[in-house]
Amino acid sequence: MRSGGAGVSASSRTDAAALDRHDPLLPFRDRFLLPPGIRYFDGNSLGALAKGVAERVHEVIAREWGETLIGGWNAGWIDLPRRVATRLAPFLGVAPEDVAIADATTVNLFKLAGAVLAGRPARERILAPAGNFPSDLYALRGLADTFDAELATVPAADLAQAVDARTALVTLSHVDFRTGELFDLEALAQAAHAHGALLLADLSHSVGAVPLALDDWGVDLAVGCGYKFLGGGPGAPAFVYARRALADELLPPLRGWLGHADPFAFEPEWRPAAGVERFVCGTPPILSLAALDAALAAWEGIDLAVTRSWSLSLGDLFVALAGRELGSRGFTVASPREGAHRGAQVSLRHAEGFALVRALAARGVVGDFRPPDVLRFGLHPLYLCHADVAELVRLLAEIHDSGAHREPAFARAAPVP
Repeated sequence: MRSGGAGVSASSRTDAAALDRHDPLLPFRDRFLLPPGIRYFDGNSLGALAKGVAERVHEVIAREWGETLIGGWNAGWIDLPRRVATRLAPFLGVAPEDVAIADATTVNLFKLAGAVLAGRPARERILAPAGNFPSDLYALRGLADTFDAELATVPAADLAQAVDARTALVTLSHVDFRTGELFDLEALAQAAHAHGALLLADLSHSVGAVPLALDDWGVDLAVGCGYKFLGGGPGAPAFVYARRALADELLPPLRGWLGHADPFAFEPEWRPAAGVERFVCGTPPILSLAALDAALAAWEGIDLAVTRSWSLSLGDLFVALAGRELGSRGFTVASPREGAHRGAQVSLRHAEGFALVRALAARGVVGDFRPPDVLRFGLHPLYLCHADVAELVRLLAEIHDSGAHREPAFARAAPVP
């Protein structure tokens, strides 16, 4: 950690060092590969590379594909999605047979929500928060148009009260992608069920960040990606979950050959596979699956309750320091101040947020930006400590006070902000 500079006081840095002194995750930190000098606060967007991932993918390419060719399917490839689902199940709090690895998050959302609408024709309403992740809303609007249904959006705080007898499905992101607010899935499931509706959760910003207990909470359906906190790599395959008693009742509108009861019979008519497997569509992407499999292996032996406790402590320090050191500089904390209501993310607002994030990255501290003014910082517990948070706040204050973020280079937009 650099010393001196504006912003964070010596006592703040001392406090951060004291909090890090008994780091319960220290034995696991060398499982991840980060460039020297980088403090990475963007694991909520793309997780860092875990050791063993590159080697595993190389093995698949050079030996399994290169030497075995099509024989690779019978040497383990066809079973790889099921093996990865088994690794993932504890993150979700579900049985392995109730989760499948397939396709992309938006595609899986479309399949699940479409199956609910098709199976409940007397209910024509989908309910979602107005600020939900845009890709989810795009897919839901397309479904509503296809099924002549209604997509109703309300403030997230009003979601439970807005469920009625017309509602087929309540759906939301478990963690708000802009603010990091964590919603109560158990309470929402109860509210949905009280009116005969189902709950579908997008877990992309919470899986790997927050211990999940979907079965215990009564969540009916869920989707999520593998490339954020889980670290499965760019475009890693997504997952789909369906409560066991419900899975066999639903028929996806998008039906693929690997969701067939006997895919290699090549029958002209589709027969659904049992349970959640019916929601699988196309051929599994073996290279990406191998990367995700190896990334999940890096979590072995790690207690998710401990990672949650650590990320909450990081977030509490960040919120406290930001309020004390950055408030007079035009920053406001956009995330809930109570840790129980946050995922592993703290967001700030500032009118010059985009340039500030770019200037931070030039100094080796990587976060990201979401319009119109949100600076997002993911607090991945496996490669961040309290000293990193203190340094982030110090640098933000220093950059702001020096005006370094107003250099023309930091105003230019990149293809991916």
